[in-house]
Amino acid sequence: MNLLETERLIHRRLSNNDAEFLIELLNDPAFIQNIGDRGVRTVEDAHVYVQNGPAASYAKNGFGLNLVILKSSGESIGICGLIKRDALDDVDIGYAFLPRHWSKGYAVESTLAVKEYARDVIGLKRLAAIVDPANARSIRVLEKIGFVYEKMVRLSKNDIDLKLFACIL
Repeated sequence: MNLLETERLIHRRLSNNDAEFLIELLNDPAFIQNIGDRGVRTVEDAHVYVQNGPAASYAKNGFGLNLVILKSSGESIGICGLIKRDALDDVDIGYAFLPRHWSKGYAVESTLAVKEYARDVIGLKRLAAIVDPANARSIRVLEKIGFVYEKMVRLSKNDIDLKLFACIL
């Protein structure tokens, strides 16, 4: 079931059928550097990741990270969606794309659609986003879609300092 469609992209919920793609994305050096190592190395690991992360969020919150697919080819290119983190007051927009799909406007197109979905379907009034201060590409995406830097935060005492951006919907 497609949740969102844009001119070039389809968003649908992640499932166990996406295991091979998730292994590729979550082990990409840019993902590990900018987001972190999720320890997903096998199909079984990917199934656990889906069940404990996105699927659990869909059940609890009615939203979560979704698969992003190119309409033109059916190729999976990234993930994008909404995350409710215990350490943040607001729902957080999250996204990651395979590097071969960077610089084509997909992240902006995808996050704009999720931002509208958060406002129009979920009924949120404000969204947050957290980003590694060194991740200039991701910061540019957030700024392009109307997010403004607010402050530095840590999700846990062992985490690095992250930039918190927010946007009124």
